[in-house]
Amino acid sequence: MQSTMMRTPLNVSHLLERCRLYFPTREIVSRLPDKSITRTTYAALYDRARRLAAALTRAGVTPGTPVGTLMWNSTWHMEAYFGIPVAGGVLHTLNLRLSPEDIAFIIADAGDRIVLVDDVLLPLWEKVRPLVTVDRVIVVPTSGAAVPDGYEDYEAFIAEDAGDFRYPDLDENAPAGMCYTSGTVGRPKGVVHSHRAIVLHALSVALPDCLDLSVHDSVFIVTPMFHVNAWGIPFAGAMVGCSLSLPGPHMGVEDLLDIMQAEQTTLALGVPTIWMAIQQALDREPDRWRLRRGMRMMVGGSAAAPTLIGALEDHGLAIKHGWGMTELTPVGTLSWLKPEHIDLPPAQQYEIRARQGLPIPLMELRIMGEDGPQPWDGTSVGELQVRGPIVTRGYHNQPDDAEKLTADGWFRTGDVATIDGEGYMRIADRTKDLVKSGGEWISSVDLENAIMGHPAVAEAAVIAVKHPRWDERPLAVVVTRPGEAVTGEDLRGFIAPRFAKWQLPDDFAFIEALPRTSTGKFQKTKLREMFHDWVSKTPG
Repeated sequence: MQSTMMRTPLNVSHLLERCRLYFPTREIVSRLPDKSITRTTYAALYDRARRLAAALTRAGVTPGTPVGTLMWNSTWHMEAYFGIPVAGGVLHTLNLRLSPEDIAFIIADAGDRIVLVDDVLLPLWEKVRPLVTVDRVIVVPTSGAAVPDGYEDYEAFIAEDAGDFRYPDLDENAPAGMCYTSGTVGRPKGVVHSHRAIVLHALSVALPDCLDLSVHDSVFIVTPMFHVNAWGIPFAGAMVGCSLSLPGPHMGVEDLLDIMQAEQTTLALGVPTIWMAIQQALDREPDRWRLRRGMRMMVGGSAAAPTLIGALEDHGLAIKHGWGMTELTPVGTLSWLKPEHIDLPPAQQYEIRARQGLPIPLMELRIMGEDGPQPWDGTSVGELQVRGPIVTRGYHNQPDDAEKLTADGWFRTGDVATIDGEGYMRIADRTKDLVKSGGEWISSVDLENAIMGHPAVAEAAVIAVKHPRWDERPLAVVVTRPGEAVTGEDLRGFIAPRFAKWQLPDDFAFIEALPRTSTGKFQKTKLREMFHDWVSKTPG
């Protein structure tokens, strides 16, 4: 017997057609460099994305051709999100917070021949330009200023009507997008997302209990569009027709809160450091902003402490915690409560919601120890491994990475995790961030979350420092809230009830700000450099 189902390929062009047919008047709002607001619609996005696709085709883009974007979150970047893949090209978002040398390496490794650049980012591009060889640089005039001589004007590039442009006949497994890993260990590596993976990911994250996206939502994409496709939400948003807001180059906390208020945002996306800053701003001026009661916040990139979840709940805001990787297209898990949790005390609910959560549909998880699969008991730890139709098999220019895939085809994430009896996954640490003291492992994430529960602490990161007897000991690096004072002894006493004595940091260092990666995570590699010569106070 054979299936009677149609073999219609899953393709980004379907998402673009859908938003035009069913949601043409829904708005896309973007903040310009001068902080003014511009508004467009999905109908206009459809027209301009197709004009971009036709222009790229005339420029020689064929199926599989990567096209780079060095752009902030904006309506123009949304046009590139759709125009490039529906032309058959590969949307290659470039991380504008990397060094010129790293950007140049990534452009060369990907093979970009055409790059779209925001005009306000031309000073950065001028530093990259001597290091790369590309055929065309097309400048997007987001500021309204004239495009400098020697560059092509984006508006002139797409001025011609799409006319009889037809989508290329693409297999659903054809490449549609390309993102590079953060490169915390070695050079960044490219992950190529297929049309099929992008569509399946959009369907999964939009579901109830995941992000519960609908046409009634107003979604604020704070997560950079150059960072793993803004967690796939531009595609999922177009699929369901929700309105979208984009911050442009203005990522200050007051700028973000102003948009959330003006657009009555129902869902916003960002890393924990964003929400820490927003919590602090709301604490300082609780009556300044009138946000939508019950606004959801998708938080990823690093763990959010239960105390942060509770503090934002006090302002009527609800965190949806998640975990993912570039290699997963990118969302892997999201945390939501089950019916049996509804009557639990708030503190217990916050603890569940602070876990990385349950796998989204089509994603499988397991934890592996040295002796094989570990039990789902909430305490046994092992390497987190994943598989599914949105998980990569390898990397661009190195597709068979034996270190990342197991013999039976699971992707090795490099995270150390537990899974409890209900299926909730919790990241214990990154393999490289665990502290191994006297042969025993200590989770830096657990210590950080506990320390950040102290009312005087704004941020905290825990790293390993060398010790002559115990090999390594945890050092807590702390940033206090403005006007607050606390000692290491105070913090040790505060978290002591939650840990064995040998797990507690012996040392606390206080600094003005924690270094961050280009995506807002705490940069522990930099911290390890800063405290490389730290001498632990623990007796030898």
